Amino acid sequence: MNKLLIVGTVAFDAIETPFGKTDKILGGAATYIGLSASFFNLKAAIVSVVGDDFPQEHLDLLTERNIDISGLEIVQGGKTFFWSGRYHNDLNSRDTLVTELNVLADFQPKVPQDYKNSDVVLLGNLHPLVQSSVLDQMEVQPKLVVLDTMNFWMDCALPELLDVIKRVDVITINDEEARQLSGEYSLVKAAAKIHTMGPKYVVIKKGEHGALLFHNKEVFFAPALPLEEVFDPTGAGDTFAGGFAGYITQSENISFENMKNAIIYGSNLASFCVEKFGTERMVDLEKEEVVNRLKQFRALTQFDIALQ
Repeated sequence: MNKLLIVGTVAFDAIETPFGKTDKILGGAATYIGLSASFFNLKAAIVSVVGDDFPQEHLDLLTERNIDISGLEIVQGGKTFFWSGRYHNDLNSRDTLVTELNVLADFQPKVPQDYKNSDVVLLGNLHPLVQSSVLDQMEVQPKLVVLDTMNFWMDCALPELLDVIKRVDVITINDEEARQLSGEYSLVKAAAKIHTMGPKYVVIKKGEHGALLFHNKEVFFAPALPLEEVFDPTGAGDTFAGGFAGYITQSENISFENMKNAIIYGSNLASFCVEKFGTERMVDLEKEEVVNRLKQFRALTQFDIALQ
């Protein structure tokens, strides 16, 4: 089986939406990515760090999903990264209430030896220096390197972020971040500008409005599935990235045409993530549900147009 290396946070989240609130629950970019990628036929490993306050049941959940956690460092006496946020009524904007880096502050990632030749590397949202240090540890050049980042790093670590962007094949960011990174309001112009920074492929996530894939002059758009209920958007972008990278890893095909499929697979999995708080829906999700919703996506997006 092909190998997917996942780098990102494994964390506790406390979330408040118009529909309710949670105490500390399982979260973190690498967690969402790993759960999403577990629906594909591949070998996956997470590189991250937690404190000794991280419950064994959460570790067991990851290993039950065939996710290798030998690269998940457990710091004795340390506390796990914690984030708390409150979403506004439209669920598209949120306020960060608490960010406690804890063990993440001194995190030095260590890639397991068995994954230094991974086919695909997904660099989840972390400090760009941490992302770069993972690429430095790879013994074989991956077939594809995917980078996820956010406006926080554009504000406080832009030179380091630009350095790592030069080394990746795909960047996934949301529309607001694409505009900030490029200085362009038009997303077409923004993608063209980001291409010049290094990535061959630019994926711009637009939440409930779908996702755009750019490659040179080629553009592909995947709508988001209209859902009756969106409960909590936390982790949807990471779930999307996990589905995207998982499909690419399984299929061994990094062409633009195949990335269109990967975008749909990522969007499909993200549509489940938002239906419950945190990782709850992804934990309960059955393969049959994923396939059935893929059929809905196909019905939504395929049509023959009569040319007059």
